[in-house]
Amino acid sequence: MNFEHTEDRRMLADSLGRFLREQYTFETRDRIARSPEGFSAAHWQQIAGLGAIGALFGEADGGYGGDGFDIAVVFEQLGRALAVEPFLGTLIVGRAIAAAGSEAQRARLADIIEGSCIAALAHGEPDAYYAQARVSTRAKKQGDGWVLDGAKAVVAQAEAADLLLVSARTSGDITDEAGISLFLVPAGTAGVSLRGYPVIDGGRAAEVTLQGVALGADALLGREGEGYPVLERAIGAGLVALTAEAVGAMDMAKEATLEYLRTRKQFGVPIGSFQALQHRMADMLLEVEQARSALINAAAALDDPDRTKRERALSAAKFTIGRIGTLVAEESIQLHGGIGMTWELPLAHYAKRLVMINHQLGDEDHHLERYIALGRT
Repeated sequence: MNFEHTEDRRMLADSLGRFLREQYTFETRDRIARSPEGFSAAHWQQIAGLGAIGALFGEADGGYGGDGFDIAVVFEQLGRALAVEPFLGTLIVGRAIAAAGSEAQRARLADIIEGSCIAALAHGEPDAYYAQARVSTRAKKQGDGWVLDGAKAVVAQAEAADLLLVSARTSGDITDEAGISLFLVPAGTAGVSLRGYPVIDGGRAAEVTLQGVALGADALLGREGEGYPVLERAIGAGLVALTAEAVGAMDMAKEATLEYLRTRKQFGVPIGSFQALQHRMADMLLEVEQARSALINAAAALDDPDRTKRERALSAAKFTIGRIGTLVAEESIQLHGGIGMTWELPLAHYAKRLVMINHQLGDEDHHLERYIALGRT
């Protein structure tokens, strides 16, 4: 396996990284993360103009990348900057539309790639406990269209979204993979209500309630009752994205901690000269490289046609960054001492984001169980 990025990916990483360092400083990010909107429309458009969204999609979909390593390059830079813009939902929804959309639905990809259409995934439910197939929201036929009723939990950037991808059950038991259908629901559709709130690591999310939401036949994405495989593949891209974002955040936490150990003095010498702290730092560096290896493995497996091999690699990566992300967060703060907890220090925000990434799209316990279960199939 070639571990070096192509020249195009290196150029994208350089240009995106430079823009984020210069235009998306920690102070700017902190202001955006705590704003009523929870993201910056201006920065979102600028980042889209750099081609960062286009890199997440293949040429057939109007992009210029689309494989696991393209996703990794973009999200690693976003992780280094702690970006709160709605990339994850846009990636997952866009990939689902690209995979299963009609010609008319796929036409929306152009707006998604240029950043004029923000998309959000409304799939998780209050009692799902990360189980991907547990869907109690119902969709019933009404004439040529559909009526949706149910609730979705912690939908990231739902208030800013122009388009929601909603999963709903059209047949089967509440935990069956078969019988799940996907629907594209435009923002402002009658019967859709949002209860928004700020999230602990920056940005906003919302509880989404669907009451008698009437949709036309053209809202169904793909075939009725066959949405689960589409959703699984799209969420797989999201798992690569979160793993890459975590690696970028880990790198920043690691660099900040190394710098602190070199400059903070005790008894007249840098505390980094103390052997006990050197051992802890060395252990953390090794763990971060383990996380990077998991990312490479997941990115390489993203398009593998063997479902078991692909999904085990993705769950292994998510488990790894969940465990290591928590370790890096704890060690970085402890090695900084009391200052590590202060709001003004970027490190505290990286630590918070690493802990919260563990809970997106399934935590480490969920993915360990999933990895084991896939091994039995």
